[in-house]
Amino acid sequence: MALRREDESIRTDRPDGAPASVPSDDGLPTVREILELDAFAGGVAEVLVGDAALEARVRWVHVSDSPGVARLLDGGELLLSTGAGWPAEPDELRALIAGLVETGLSGLVLELGAHYRYVPAVVVDTAAEHGLALVALHREVKFVALTEAVHRRIISEQTAALHARDEVRERFTALALRGAPADFIVQQLAQTLGSPVVLENLAHEVVAAEVAPSAEHELLADWQRRSRDAHRRDADRRRAHAAAPADGWLVVPVEARGIRWGHLIALPGPAHPAGRTSVLEQGAIALALGRLADGDDDSWARIGRQRLVEGLLAGRFAGVAGATARVEAAGLPLMGASLFGLVVTGGRVATGVADAAARALGGRALDGTAPGGAAPASARVVLLSLPGGTRFDDAAARRFAASLVGAAGPADAAAAGVVLSIGTPARDLEGMLVAVQESLDLAATPLPRAARGPVIRRADDRPLVRLVTSLRDDHRLQEHGERMLAPLIEYDLARGGDLLDVLGAMLAHPGNRTAAAAASHLSRSVFYQRLALIGDLLDADLDDGETLTALHLALLVRRTAAR
Repeated sequence: MALRREDESIRTDRPDGAPASVPSDDGLPTVREILELDAFAGGVAEVLVGDAALEARVRWVHVSDSPGVARLLDGGELLLSTGAGWPAEPDELRALIAGLVETGLSGLVLELGAHYRYVPAVVVDTAAEHGLALVALHREVKFVALTEAVHRRIISEQTAALHARDEVRERFTALALRGAPADFIVQQLAQTLGSPVVLENLAHEVVAAEVAPSAEHELLADWQRRSRDAHRRDADRRRAHAAAPADGWLVVPVEARGIRWGHLIALPGPAHPAGRTSVLEQGAIALALGRLADGDDDSWARIGRQRLVEGLLAGRFAGVAGATARVEAAGLPLMGASLFGLVVTGGRVATGVADAAARALGGRALDGTAPGGAAPASARVVLLSLPGGTRFDDAAARRFAASLVGAAGPADAAAAGVVLSIGTPARDLEGMLVAVQESLDLAATPLPRAARGPVIRRADDRPLVRLVTSLRDDHRLQEHGERMLAPLIEYDLARGGDLLDVLGAMLAHPGNRTAAAAASHLSRSVFYQRLALIGDLLDADLDDGETLTALHLALLVRRTAAR
């Protein structure tokens, strides 16, 4: 019976300096992929222990019949053997296989015929017990041919991985040097990895996420709990020096100079030539460089809140359930909370102030810029969540408004011009978005009189505004507005006139033409001339209550449609 010898010229020990641990996604082939190589076809391979064991990565191939081969292994090897030097006693065989498993062996290929006619049952049972891939070759093959084929595959994939890593590094370095915003870097990571990617802060709140709209609810629902569980699993994996996360979630910190700002999380997806972890780490480096360049400016929070609010107001979400999960993942409670849609005008709201002011009331807030044309340029939209049952009366609203603009109190000079428009209280995201539209309509409506801020305006107190908001897409209402105001619109467009503004001032100050003239910045005589012209163009009596109501409705419709 022929015995294979370990000739020094064909030894396949791991080269000195190679890593002893095997990352899960570094481009190394799996046992399953190696068995598909043409070199193994002649051996008529039979998988005796497979399934998940075949997904183990193979870093190198080692050939040995020695019972003490375990001391020569560092982990990640595929062992080729005939078993010629193995012990005959079952207990000793069991100890041999267990020792191989302890070294981190990726798989065992046993050639039959030279020593064994069949694989001993104790070997099969022990391999199955420890999850070690076990393959039997029913025909003799040249082990040197197998090692050459496997090493060629490993080296070619490693070369491809090096090129891929260089490409990924260059791409994300360029993004960092250009100062790309965090959400764009997250988007590029998701495209590169072919899987959802989430950037979260240290409180496990989602700052930016690139997730398919149809999967938002599934992936982001109950995010904080799932994220904390993933972090615990990742910590356990690192402590155990395990190669791969069992659930496919990859967690990489975003940190530099001893400061950690958050984490990048990649959800399960296809393999990448550069290694999924390596790609995610390059994205984390780009984000960390951006944070260092920003200094104390919390650009993550600012951009994240703004993009989220803008997307909600523009209707850029596939479904309410997904949008709800996205908002709650960002740290704004919705279930069981009292929700308000607000618009702040007349004062500058600094980044992060809205959430701080909401926390003082026991709640949370997201804020962003109002859509173009929806309100004055300085207007700020605030989504406010308060614990269920919390009163948000005028006194609390004034304190909140004063906090938004940095005033020491409601009477502070900084709050003098602030106007807080509040929509109808809501119980879900849809109601909150409707409340924001009501607030925008309120904000676009002139104040009835000069007032020292903070001024609180509520949709509940303006039934006509609420009606227009609820019917904003009704073509009959739009037709009414166009028909009523068409002569004034055409006049203003042709002559650069201000008749619509004069009409708005008059409707905002009913019964007080002096105040209306002052609001129009016109003298009383000129103001009365404008009113007379409006009456002539519309062929309407501007002292008739029904006519004024119809004109007021038409003007509100026009302002709403303009947005």
